[in-house]
Amino acid sequence: MIEKLKKILKQNEDLSKLANWLISPSNNPKPRFWVRFFFNPFVHKKGKGCVIRRRRSRIDVFPWKKFEMGNQCTIEDFTTINNGAGDIIFGNKVRIGIGSVVIGPVTIKDGCGLGQHVFISGFNHCYQDGMRNSSAQPLDKREVVIEEETHIGANSVVVAGVHIGKRCQIGAGSVVTKNIPDYSIAVGNPAKVIKRYDFNERKWIKI
Repeated sequence: MIEKLKKILKQNEDLSKLANWLISPSNNPKPRFWVRFFFNPFVHKKGKGCVIRRRRSRIDVFPWKKFEMGNQCTIEDFTTINNGAGDIIFGNKVRIGIGSVVIGPVTIKDGCGLGQHVFISGFNHCYQDGMRNSSAQPLDKREVVIEEETHIGANSVVVAGVHIGKRCQIGAGSVVTKNIPDYSIAVGNPAKVIKRYDFNERKWIKI
């Protein structure tokens, strides 16, 4: 149904503008009350045992993109979740820490955790045209993918297009600008891998 509606809106610009206005005010890009409570619950997938502390968070999710949560996920207070620019998909037992921001497109797989005040965004505002405000230029969308059982320390930033491997540890305050391989510890700004797990010795080895 949603896909059919998208095709109709693409073919009719006036109808598309009306639909966008009904879903979200142009001067305040967040879903209207009726979308959040009477439409989104039937479009987005939420697994068993999930907890979203909505009263003090901004769950700004729109029906035209995915927002999916596996089982036993937790979104803590004062977080912002926004799928306006791309899908947001959480696996099972994903924990989003207090005050964190996740802006799609972002995929966070099973068993991952974000510390407090982590910022992850799957897009940047383009700035190639120096004669225009960057907010008026197209978005550069590149999905962020965080593999299973990886943990991101408090106050870290993960920029668009980054792929963080399985069972990694990202130190607090890190700025992740490049891909991080599986079983790595990375810290700093920009984040660099300082240890890798050695399966033969069964311990973390400095690089």
